Amino acid sequence: MIPGFHTDAFNSAYWNFTQCLDWAAAHDLGFIECGAIDGVSWIHGLGYQPHIALWEDPLALRREMERRGVRLSQLDAAFPLSRPEGATLGVEYILHSIRWAHLAGCPCIDTTDDRFPPSSMSEAEAMAHMRRCYQQVVPVAESYGITINIEPHGHFTTNPDRVAEMLEFVDSPFLRLNFDTGNTFIAGQDPVAFLRRFIGKVTHVHIKDVSESLASAARGELTGIAVSHCAIGDGVNADNIRSCLRMLREQGYRGVLSLECEGQGGPMLERSLGWVRRELEELR
Repeated sequence: MIPGFHTDAFNSAYWNFTQCLDWAAAHDLGFIECGAIDGVSWIHGLGYQPHIALWEDPLALRREMERRGVRLSQLDAAFPLSRPEGATLGVEYILHSIRWAHLAGCPCIDTTDDRFPPSSMSEAEAMAHMRRCYQQVVPVAESYGITINIEPHGHFTTNPDRVAEMLEFVDSPFLRLNFDTGNTFIAGQDPVAFLRRFIGKVTHVHIKDVSESLASAARGELTGIAVSHCAIGDGVNADNIRSCLRMLREQGYRGVLSLECEGQGGPMLERSLGWVRRELEELR
C-alpha cells in the first residue's frame, strides 16, 4: 500500500498544482490525486487552485511530474451523476477526463452522485439514469485502459445495497470502487463493514478521519465531507481506519491510499502522513 494525497488539502492555502507536486516530492510521496476542471476558472488561471484544467497539456504535465518522481493516482471528475445534468454535463466531463488521463498516465477517474436524491425522479428512475451514464463512459474508459471508480459520497453511493447495484451497471473490470473511510463514517455507515463487503472491487482508497465535533453534529446527516478539518489519526474514525488498513493488507491490496484532510499549508497533512506511515510500518 502506497500513501499519496489529494491536492484539495491545499485549497485553503491557494496553492497551484506545481506547488503540490513540490510538496509531494519533498515528502517522498510518489502519487498525487487532483481535481479536473473542464474549462476555465479565474482562480485556477491566476495560480491559486491546486487542481488541473483539461485545457492544460497532459504530456507536458506528465514530463514535469516524472522529473519529480511523482505520478497521478486518480483524476477527480466527481460531478454528481444522479442529478438530471449528469446525463449531459457529467458524462461529457468524465469523457474529457478519460482522454486527458490517458495522455497524462493517470489510471483512474473518480465519479459519484449527489448528497440528495433528485426531486424530479424516483429513486428507481435515478438509478436507471445513472446506469445509462455509466453505460456511456465505461466502454470508452475500457478502450483507453482507464478505471472508472465509484466513490461513496452521496445519497446512493453511501448505501451499500445501492453501491452493489451500481457496480453491476456495466459488466466490466474497469468499473470499480474508490473506498472512502471518512464519507462512509459520516454517512452513518460502518467503514469496516462497508469495505469488507466490497474489498474485491477496491482500486483506490481515500483515507479521511472525522473530528469528534463533526461526528456529534452531523453523523447520519451528511453523506460526505468536502475537506476534513482533522488530521488523520486525531479523530473518532482512527480505529476504523486502522481496521481498514489491516483488511486491505490482508487482502493483498497494493494500490494508493490517498490522504484527504485540510492541509493547513502543509502541517496537518504532514501529521496525517506520519500517522499513516507508522500504521503501515506496524502492519509489516
